[in-house]
Amino acid sequence: MHAGTFSDGLRLKELLMRFAPVALALSLIVGVTGSMGSARSSAPLDPRAEVLLKEGRALLGKGDVAAATDSFEAALAIEPGNVGTLVALADAARRDGLQGKAIHYYREALEREPNNVAAISGEGGAMVEKGAVEKARKNLTRLEGLCGKSCPETTELSAAIARGPTPKVMSAEAVTAEPKVEAN
Repeated sequence: MHAGTFSDGLRLKELLMRFAPVALALSLIVGVTGSMGSARSSAPLDPRAEVLLKEGRALLGKGDVAAATDSFEAALAIEPGNVGTLVALADAARRDGLQGKAIHYYREALEREPNNVAAISGEGGAMVEKGAVEKARKNLTRLEGLCGKSCPETTELSAAIARGPTPKVMSAEAVTAEPKVEAN
C-alpha cells in the first residue's frame, strides 16, 4: 500500500511539473492583458487631442464634414488608437456617406473597447444604411444586453432599423443617356 501512494504522489508531481509552465504563462498573459485594458480606458486624453476632438465635433455639428475629419485625424495622430476619436471619425464618415469606412473605424474602436455602446450603435446604424439590417439587429440585441432598451444608443439604433436602409442615390455621371436618332 505504501508503494501505491508513492506512485500516486510521483504522478502528481510529474503532472505539476509538466503543466506548471503553461499555467504560469497563461496567468501572465491574462494579468498583462487585463492591466493594459484598464490603463487604456483610464488614461487621460492629451490636451491637444482633446481640443481637436471638441473642435471636430463642433465642425461636424455645423455640417463641415471635411474639416471635422481633418480635426479628428489630427487628434488621432496625437493619440493613436483613442476610442473616442475613432468613433468620431466613424461618425464623420457616415455623415459623408462612406458607411464602409465608418464600419471600419467602429470595428477598430470595438477591438480596443468591445463594449463601447456608441461604437456598437454607430456600427449598427452604418450597417442599416448599407442594407445589412440583420447584422444591425445583432448589434441591437447586444446593446440591449449592455445598457437596456431605453438607453440612447439602443433607441437610436432601433429607430435606424425601423427606418430601413438608405435609398441609393445615383450621380448624374453614373447615368448615361441613350442617343436617339430621329428623322426630320
